Amino acid sequence: MKLKRVVITGLGAVTPIGNNVPDYWNGLITGANGANLITHFDTELYKTKFACELKNFDISNYIDSKDARKMDPGAHYAMVASMEAVADSGMDLEKINLNRIGVILGSGIGGMHSFSEGFRDFFKQDQNPRFISPFFIPKVLGDIIPGLISIKYGFKGPNYSTTAACASSANAITDACHFIQLGKADAILTGGSEACIVDAAMGGFIAMHALSTRNDDYLTASRPFDVGRDGFVMGEGSGALILEEYEHAKARGAKIYAEIIGSGLSADAHHITSPHPNGEGAYNSMKLAIEDAEVSITDIDHINTHGTSTPMGDISECKAIENLFGTHAENMIINSTKSMTGHLLGAAAAIESIATILALKEGIIPPTINQFERTPEINPSWNLAANKAVKKDIRVALCNSFGFGGHNVSLLFKKIE
Repeated sequence: MKLKRVVITGLGAVTPIGNNVPDYWNGLITGANGANLITHFDTELYKTKFACELKNFDISNYIDSKDARKMDPGAHYAMVASMEAVADSGMDLEKINLNRIGVILGSGIGGMHSFSEGFRDFFKQDQNPRFISPFFIPKVLGDIIPGLISIKYGFKGPNYSTTAACASSANAITDACHFIQLGKADAILTGGSEACIVDAAMGGFIAMHALSTRNDDYLTASRPFDVGRDGFVMGEGSGALILEEYEHAKARGAKIYAEIIGSGLSADAHHITSPHPNGEGAYNSMKLAIEDAEVSITDIDHINTHGTSTPMGDISECKAIENLFGTHAENMIINSTKSMTGHLLGAAAAIESIATILALKEGIIPPTINQFERTPEINPSWNLAANKAVKKDIRVALCNSFGFGGHNVSLLFKKIE
């Protein structure tokens, strides 16, 4: 059976450096910094007091306030990103078969904000279950988000959420691609959303010593590959992509951003939170993606890394890159857009895939900001797009996403020429 080609025809983004795709892209190429002192809750007792929150985001500008109150902020972000992606795709919903349009979105934690808020109210009311909101369960369920989107647009194809920690939306994109390749759907809205800048989530990650504690210099806290990195910076937001079968897109005259040509999934089988020290899982996922696409290692021009700014994670991923690509790594541009957006957990792969796709389309690779002194374990000859965007025509690019539990996903995109 010959697999069908899959292209990207619509994009939507709500991020700490832009609440739509044009603003997000402009933030990326100009090296915008999304970090700020947390405003969502009182951080007096918290070791980390900063994150990458959304700026000037008001859900009432997009959704009726009555409906919005029934949703978790993570659903707010996903709805807005999805609305942009659908509009951007130019799909005429009156002329396409809605039974063959699906929604698959990832979330690493789901409605953490609503869970935390709901239980706080529960304990304030002497643990009386009569005071639990009837919307408590729908708001905390991660899978409710694809349901909400399908209800809005009437999309009746495959509909579910994926959970693989920080690789969640990469899994969603992979699944969406496979459905279309196999001819089981014409198009799927995919990506991910996360709203975890809340007391419970921040406290949990602080307890794990996973977050940066650079409170006195939070603007430079997210510094992937730098010798001074001390943990990741939490982010929030959503990314949405319309994946579509190539002939279906061509027949309706859709604009095409890029083609997704391969994906690779693997497990570290090593530790619940720490990556394999030699990057074996990352090595395997990248290798599998390249084999899936039937391209050569030397065809890869760019890698948008997982690059979280953690001491172990960055080294593990770079070892995997070195072991797989050898000297060709010196010819690639390797960056981490998390230096600007922070880490959006389950939504990270969605917004980073968008960054990778636009880098292919525009011939501009966003910088890795906050580069002061490269950690000595990383090859000094590598081009990390340090502090400045790089203009270069690239044809094939990888986007890596890895999650707690040892989940690894690599997505491979190709420029449409």
